[in-house]
Amino acid sequence: MTWELTVENIAGIRSANEAIVPGVNAVRASNWQGKSSFLQGVQAVFGTETPLTEGADQGRVELNADGEAFEVRLERDGVAVSRRGTPYLSSEYDRICADLFAFLDENNAVRKAVRDGEPLEPVLTRPLDFEDIDSQLAELRSERDQVERELERANDAAERLPKLQERETNLEAELEELRSEREALDADGDDTEARAELSDLRAERERVQRRVDRLEQTVERVETRLAENRTELSELTVPEESDIETELEQVRERLRSLERDRELLQGVFEANKRVLDSDRTELLTDVSRDVLGDTVECWLCGTETTSDEMADKLDALDEQITELRREESEYRTRVEELDARRDEVKTARRQEADLTDRIAELETSLDEKNEELSSARDRLVDLEARVDEVTESVETESERLTDIESEIKYTEAELEDVRAELADAESRAEQREMLSAEYDDLTAEIASLRNRKDEIKQDLRESFSTALAELFERFDTGFEMARLTSTFDLVVARDGRETTLDALSEGERELLGFVVALAGHEAYDVGERVPVLLLDGLGSLASDNIATFVEYTADRVDYLVLTAYPEHGGFDANELSPSDWDVVSHRADTKA
Repeated sequence: MTWELTVENIAGIRSANEAIVPGVNAVRASNWQGKSSFLQGVQAVFGTETPLTEGADQGRVELNADGEAFEVRLERDGVAVSRRGTPYLSSEYDRICADLFAFLDENNAVRKAVRDGEPLEPVLTRPLDFEDIDSQLAELRSERDQVERELERANDAAERLPKLQERETNLEAELEELRSEREALDADGDDTEARAELSDLRAERERVQRRVDRLEQTVERVETRLAENRTELSELTVPEESDIETELEQVRERLRSLERDRELLQGVFEANKRVLDSDRTELLTDVSRDVLGDTVECWLCGTETTSDEMADKLDALDEQITELRREESEYRTRVEELDARRDEVKTARRQEADLTDRIAELETSLDEKNEELSSARDRLVDLEARVDEVTESVETESERLTDIESEIKYTEAELEDVRAELADAESRAEQREMLSAEYDDLTAEIASLRNRKDEIKQDLRESFSTALAELFERFDTGFEMARLTSTFDLVVARDGRETTLDALSEGERELLGFVVALAGHEAYDVGERVPVLLLDGLGSLASDNIATFVEYTADRVDYLVLTAYPEHGGFDANELSPSDWDVVSHRADTKA
């Protein structure tokens, strides 16, 4: 279905209206015509960017897609830009995935990490930080515990079924015999009322006696379970949490600081080393050539020095960067240790809370059952006294009939109770298969969630290998192998030997950056939630390679939008021309 996109004051576009169709859409124009700005408009309405035009106080993007309207309004508040409205992506997790693996412009974090040789693991696993896995695990474990308790009751019911069925059959036979015996007796009816009262009293006495017996058994079971839970609680050791959270935050902050410092020094080192290695210091400062050596004026402090001295300084800087990497590794290990300790404390505390709650429930139940038992025993004593009193008033010859009447009433009541208990047991037993399957599903889901990070890493490496194999089929690259290690280092081989990314051409590095990003797109199932893929900054690829790459990516999503220069061809696309747009560069030309 065709999308309608309206853009106002977004990046370099003052106003534009375009239709994006399913398949490939190419924004084709020369420089400074708003190509990249149009893609930023798509990112803005999806909720990942706030590219308000410089000098503008307000901007907006509206997208009509699949019968729904999405609008994002940007407002400038001093130097900050705020976003309001209803973006296409409401989940922060989805926005992170889209920004990393679907919106592949020149500033894309994955492409940049590959281009600059930066660590890939923090970038590729960033979406996992937004999944709140610990909270999901706690909720799933609680749900599984409930299912487990229901399953135990269902299994107990299934074990009781044969005895209950046998008891029902025996009671039915006893009742039939009693009724036959009653019919055979030809008793006088003079003391019918007394016999009826005695029969009722005896029947009630039997019911109360049975209730006392059941309550005594229940109390015994509850006391046993209560003792077991108290023993388990006394043997449970809850580690001291102390200030784990505070230390964890401090360690993480220190780790972030080290990463920033190392990245900053890495940038300084690489830029200066590139100048020295290329012997192009004259681009930045004055160089005095001499037989004894070149004298260079430092382009930062203005003092005179030599290329060798500057190389020594860079070596020292490289050692400092190495030391920062080592310290980073130590702090990263410490973060993992603290995370593990925190999880251990949480698990123990949850077990302690569960046991405490269970003990409280059992204590309450025990008090209630003891109270019921005491009341039942008192009622039994009263009934015994009343039965003795009424028995004396009933004639001896009618006692057998009275006994039969009592036994019939008692047997009928007991049969009714057994049938009710049997129906309940059958109902519970029927749920065993369903509860067992539910328990297995929850266990599998817990295991999957616990291993989510490792699985995602494995999926990323497999997706990268698959995408790379497809890439080698389509492109004639100068390297014959590339892989992601278990620590997400990008290893490349050329002529049968391992080499660095710096040895590759700019186009080859960009191609690898795209492949890594598309591996993340596959591993995180981004296409299921983000139906569009954006490609920008393809200038380092030759025209025929761009056509091949467009063909390679077109089947991954419903909508593919890319920027292209007029000379780029070789692929079929819906052409989006900025000629009808109002862009910032047009107004600048008018003023000039």
